[in-house]
Amino acid sequence: MKRILFALALFSAFFFMSCFGKNSKNVLRVNVASEPDSFFPWESAAADTAAIYYNIFDGLLSFDEKGALHPALAESYEISDDKLTYTFHLRQGVKFHNGADFSSADCLYTYENLAGLNGNSVRSDMMMRSIESLSAPDEKTFTITLKYQNGGFLALNICPILPVGYTNHAEQPIGTGAYKFVEYQLHQKVVLEKNENYWNKENEPKIPRIEIYVMSDENAILSALQSKQLDIGQMLSAENARTLEKKFQLFSAPQNMVQVLGLNNSVKPLDNPLVRQAITMAVNKDEIIDGAMGGFGTKLYSNFSPILGAYYNDRLSEVYKNDINQAKSLLASAGYGNGFDLEITVPGNYRIHVDTAQIIAKQLEQIGIRCKIKTVEWTTWLDQVYTKFDYQATVIAFAGKLEPSEVLRRYYSSYKRNFTRYNNPVFDETFDKAELETDNAKRVKYYKYCQELLTKSAPAVFIADPNNTVLLRKDVRGYETYPVLFYNFAKMYFE
Repeated sequence: MKRILFALALFSAFFFMSCFGKNSKNVLRVNVASEPDSFFPWESAAADTAAIYYNIFDGLLSFDEKGALHPALAESYEISDDKLTYTFHLRQGVKFHNGADFSSADCLYTYENLAGLNGNSVRSDMMMRSIESLSAPDEKTFTITLKYQNGGFLALNICPILPVGYTNHAEQPIGTGAYKFVEYQLHQKVVLEKNENYWNKENEPKIPRIEIYVMSDENAILSALQSKQLDIGQMLSAENARTLEKKFQLFSAPQNMVQVLGLNNSVKPLDNPLVRQAITMAVNKDEIIDGAMGGFGTKLYSNFSPILGAYYNDRLSEVYKNDINQAKSLLASAGYGNGFDLEITVPGNYRIHVDTAQIIAKQLEQIGIRCKIKTVEWTTWLDQVYTKFDYQATVIAFAGKLEPSEVLRRYYSSYKRNFTRYNNPVFDETFDKAELETDNAKRVKYYKYCQELLTKSAPAVFIADPNNTVLLRKDVRGYETYPVLFYNFAKMYFE
C-alpha cells in the first residue's frame, strides 16, 4: 500500500509539473472556472471567455476599473448636436497581430456585421436596434448614424474590432490587443504572449507569457498554488482562501454580477406569478451568502448590483421578505397547496452555484416544493438552458455590464437571450423609453422602475452579488477588478 501511495504522489507531482511547467517571473499562471465557449467575439456568450479575449482585441473605446470610458482604437470622438451621429477619429500606426494595418475599413466591417447591414446576419440585437447607417469617409475616420437618440450607445463601443475579412477567430483570434493568442488546449489551458508592437505604450504589457488554466476544483487550485504552479487562484471559497491567507495575498471584492435562481416563466407552474413570488419569499438569501459564499456577498433584490451606482434602485428590500408562512399561503392561492416537483439545472463547474442550489432545495422543502438538482457541463448549460430554454429552474450569475440597458435587456420579451421567458408589456415600454432618453436623470428614473417591475413580478429570485475571492502570489501586482469581467493582464507585473 505504501508503494502505491508513493507512486500516486509521484504521479500527481509529475502531472502538475508537466501541465504547468516551472514557475518564473516571465510567465503568469491563473485559473478560470469555465471552458472557453468561443474566441470569436460574435459567437461567444460566456463572461469568462470575454474576460480573456478583451486582452486580445481592442474596441473603439475601453473602460477602467470604475467603468469610465476612455479612448482606445479611437483616439477621440464627436457627437452631433442632434445626438444621432458619432464620429470617431482613429488612432494611427496600429497593427493587428498578423501585421495588417488597422483602419476605418475594419470598423466598417465589424459594425456592418454586428448591425446586420449590407446583407450580413445580425450579430448584435443592440447594434441592430440602434444603427441606421455607417460610413468610412477616409482611413482614419469612422461614422455611425443612429435611428434614434440613445443615451447608452457610447458604452456599446467597447466591442472588439475585428480585421476585415478574417473569420477564423474561433481557432486563431487576431486583434490589436496587448496579448496575442498562442494556443488553446481543450480542457487544459489558453496561452497568450505579449504583443511587442502594442500601440498603447502607457499600458504596455509587462509579463511575456500568460497561461490560463481551466480549473474549477478547489482542491486542485489550492494544491497548484501551494506547489507554485499557479500564481493567481480565482473563484475560491472564503473558507479555503483563509487557510492560505498568510502565504498569499487575499483579495475579495464584489463583481457586479447577479446570482439568480432563474425561473422559466413559460412552463407550469412557474408561469404563475404567485408561484414565483412564493419561491422568492421562501429563499433565505442570508443563508446562501453565509453557506455558499462564506459571508462574502452583497444581498440583492433585482438584477442590478450597487456597483452600478446611480442606476441601482435601493428601495426594493421590503417588497418580498423571507416569510415561509406567507409563501405557503401564496402557493395555496395558486392551487399548489401540496407543492410540486421542481428540477434545478446547474453548471457543475461552478461550485458556488451548485452549493446555492443545494441550499435553495432545502429551503423550498419548507413550502412543499420537492427539488431535484441536475448538474450539467458548462457547454450543455449554454445550449440547453441559455439557448434552447429547455429547463424549469437554474442557478447562474449574470455578468456585469457597463451600460444598464445591457443588463435589463435580458428580460425584454423579444430578446433572443431572454432565457427566463419573462414577458411584461409595461417593462418593455419602460425599457424602450429609457433607451430613447438622453437626459440621464430621466434614464435613471426609467431604469429604477424597470427594476421595481422585475422585483414585484419575480421572473427570477435575485440572490446576491458574490465576491470573487482570489489568492495571489506575494509578488504579483496590478490585479484589479472591473464592472465588466476582465482579467487585465497588461496591468499585472511581478514586483
